[in-house]
Amino acid sequence: MSSSHTVLEQSFKLNSFRPGQQQVISALLAGRSALAVFPTGGGKSLCYQLPALMLDGLTLVVSPLIALMKDQVDALQALGIAAARLDSSLSKDEVQAIYDGIYQQQIKLLYVSPERLKNERFVQRLARCKISLLAIDEAHCISEWGHNFRPDYLTLADLAKTLRAERVLALTATATPAVAADICKQFAIAQADHIQTSFARPNLQLRVTPCGAEARIDLLLSCLQKHPRNAATIVYVTLQKTAEEVAAAINAAGLIAVHYHAGLPDDEREQVQNQFMRGEVPIVVATIAFGMGIDKSNIRAVYHFNLPKSIENYVQEIGRAGRDGEPSLCEMFAVADDIRVLENFTYGDTPTAESLRALVQHLLTFDDVFDISTYELSNQFDLRPLVLNTALTYLELRGVISAQSPFYTEYKIHFLRDHTFILAQFDADRAGFLQRLFAAGRMGRKWLSLDMLTVPEQLQESKERISNALDYLAEQGWIELTVANLRQGYKNNKTMHNVDQLAELHHYLEQLFAEREARDIQRIHAVLAFANNPACLSQQLMYYFGEEGAPPCGICNHCRHTQPALMSLPPVLPLTPAQQTLVAGVKREAHVALQQPRQLARFLCGLPSPATSRSRLKSHPAFGALAGVSFSLLIEAAAGA
Repeated sequence: MSSSHTVLEQSFKLNSFRPGQQQVISALLAGRSALAVFPTGGGKSLCYQLPALMLDGLTLVVSPLIALMKDQVDALQALGIAAARLDSSLSKDEVQAIYDGIYQQQIKLLYVSPERLKNERFVQRLARCKISLLAIDEAHCISEWGHNFRPDYLTLADLAKTLRAERVLALTATATPAVAADICKQFAIAQADHIQTSFARPNLQLRVTPCGAEARIDLLLSCLQKHPRNAATIVYVTLQKTAEEVAAAINAAGLIAVHYHAGLPDDEREQVQNQFMRGEVPIVVATIAFGMGIDKSNIRAVYHFNLPKSIENYVQEIGRAGRDGEPSLCEMFAVADDIRVLENFTYGDTPTAESLRALVQHLLTFDDVFDISTYELSNQFDLRPLVLNTALTYLELRGVISAQSPFYTEYKIHFLRDHTFILAQFDADRAGFLQRLFAAGRMGRKWLSLDMLTVPEQLQESKERISNALDYLAEQGWIELTVANLRQGYKNNKTMHNVDQLAELHHYLEQLFAEREARDIQRIHAVLAFANNPACLSQQLMYYFGEEGAPPCGICNHCRHTQPALMSLPPVLPLTPAQQTLVAGVKREAHVALQQPRQLARFLCGLPSPATSRSRLKSHPAFGALAGVSFSLLIEAAAGA
């Protein structure tokens, strides 16, 4: 068998491992699971890509970022390595070709999103394969102590058992000691196989520059003018509107910049990213939607025009600078007013107690197994999809409901071979089943539609038998199969027997969301403490991630100045008479979407929700009119107005 060094040189065209890589790879090749905590740009991907070529079976890579999956698969294929990705951008033929490659053991690495792993049909297909390694990128999302908790990640520990994955590799750039301990516990990773490399980046000059909100655009322009015109630069902002305004100001100053945020169409975002990667546009002004998975080695500067929402986010974002080892600047404009905006975002994420109660009561009206559309429930109870999925996950963890298989309510079949040919391939029992199945559908000009809410009952057959049969026909190339209208199945475990238990459950949910809110507020204030602490900035970051005893960097502005200017929290001023009048006026309009004080406070802060979006209230002149006001004051005013 080839050694890892031989594979490194022959397959990846590299001469040596980066710190920590060989230790992780050795653990995996020895059959053990591992956690790799490497800084952004520290070479996490090689830790599963190389073992994938040496292990007998498939390496399944779970990543939340489609752009990252595409870039990595393209890079691996360019090296002649058999890798593929499954995401929503692929055609049916492309998906089928990937399945064929997996079954024939021609594909060594398969990249998928965590959401795809909730698809019962996909998991059934995977279960037929030998999964030698399950690699989980952005693994901090598993831990609810992490800064970017994603409910879909909570099921991955169980999934590893379902798929009989021989070993697991969890990877992250932003695990605090508490998060790392949580990940190791969930995947039974030994302490010795938690491998963490230094967060020190000696080529990055960190700066924190306190300033006023009005002064920072001129300060940014002054800084940008000092760089060479083609220096690759990212300017991070909090709001989509700010991204557009700052990019316009940079262009007006004679420099070249584009803006990037989640509100742009997919093709436009891709175009901006490609222009930046190719060096055609030197400056991108972006929200945090930009940069995940960006592997551009020569980014010379990262500016935080607005405060980052956590130390974890900050470390990820500055980690995109200077990956080529050359000196790079990372400057944060510390504007105290940003604290209020970030706090309001966090408060706005917390659901109303009324929405949570209504959701629970709705779910518990179902007698046994039921199914839901998260889109429909999100609108019905005014809960953003992420908040809704988090609430459902908490109910699962409490044992109130159990997730069943997600399923599609509509299957559409296009016959590539006629019925007679297909039926002739089977014995009488199976042919009879297929004949009844085809007869139960509704035939259009091209597609036969099957309603999966009624057909299984009509035929007295399980959904599993129907979906397995249709999958088989599609794999043989006899039909083309498409699916639509995903619904998630759940089972009511009937643990709620009286009013007291129900009240306790409501309190449990409200408490969990309140604790999440408190942790996120704490993270925002950790950024303030970081900016105000006179200690070396690099040293502070390393300590935050559990790395003690690091020497001062000597080049950050805290090392160079004995008394850096301090940023103070803006005072919480009472509402002005005009602001009180505005709150009372909107309340008198009695919009259904703004009935609860928290809903109205969210609206006045400019934080959209399913209800305000559906009601087209985002175009109301009061939407976002009080974005800089304390959220708690607005809730108080909305309750009393």
